[in-house]
Amino acid sequence: MRVEPGQKRVRVYLRGELIADTRHPLLVWEVPYFPTYYIPVDDVLAKLRETEATDRSPSRGTGRILDVVTAAETVGGVAVRYPDSPIEALRDGVRFTFAAMDEWLEEDEPVYVHPRDPYRRVDILASGRHVRVELDGVCLAESRAPRLLFETGLPVRFYLPLSDVRRDLLRPSDTLTRCPYKGTAEYWSVEVNGTRHEDLVWIYRAPLPESQKIAGLACFYNEKVDLIVDGEPWVRPHTPFS
Repeated sequence: MRVEPGQKRVRVYLRGELIADTRHPLLVWEVPYFPTYYIPVDDVLAKLRETEATDRSPSRGTGRILDVVTAAETVGGVAVRYPDSPIEALRDGVRFTFAAMDEWLEEDEPVYVHPRDPYRRVDILASGRHVRVELDGVCLAESRAPRLLFETGLPVRFYLPLSDVRRDLLRPSDTLTRCPYKGTAEYWSVEVNGTRHEDLVWIYRAPLPESQKIAGLACFYNEKVDLIVDGEPWVRPHTPFS
């Protein structure tokens, strides 16, 4: 597990109240895919109330689950401290449950899902590759004007103009997901040969500024379709989305 000091000012809001404000956050990779923030306890503005619950981690030690007391109410079990952690840097830190907070700000901009990883890069490049997307022998899309998105740790994604996608095969979905690098994605399912494949295609209609090149373009899960690029079949990658 990696722990290192962050360089951004981080603020946390809960029930409309600023509960933490720090210029010295810790980035902690509790899982390998992305970091979380630990806030120095001296920079926590809300009252923390201990509970009888604990969290045992092989690497972090025994954590004390905390309630957060705001002016509006007490929100139970949304923070944890590891005061006796074998990792010394964590002992004075507080981890708030990211999804339970109203808002996280890095400097003056909101961030969603989890903190941005300083070691993750997203590059979006225009390309003239010939991309064909198939499923069960049916062509779902074909384009010679894709945008290729290269994101650290993930397979290349092919974002295609909607005019190059078989819209007649798409079915509306209520699914929305958020990405701290790209923004909020909407989804379609695909119906092929009488079978519905849920949430196979997504689109960022209003992506974050650094990902504007994919605005309004559709992308299929490489893991779940057959891709033919410049006439060559691509092997389906194995990822957490497979």
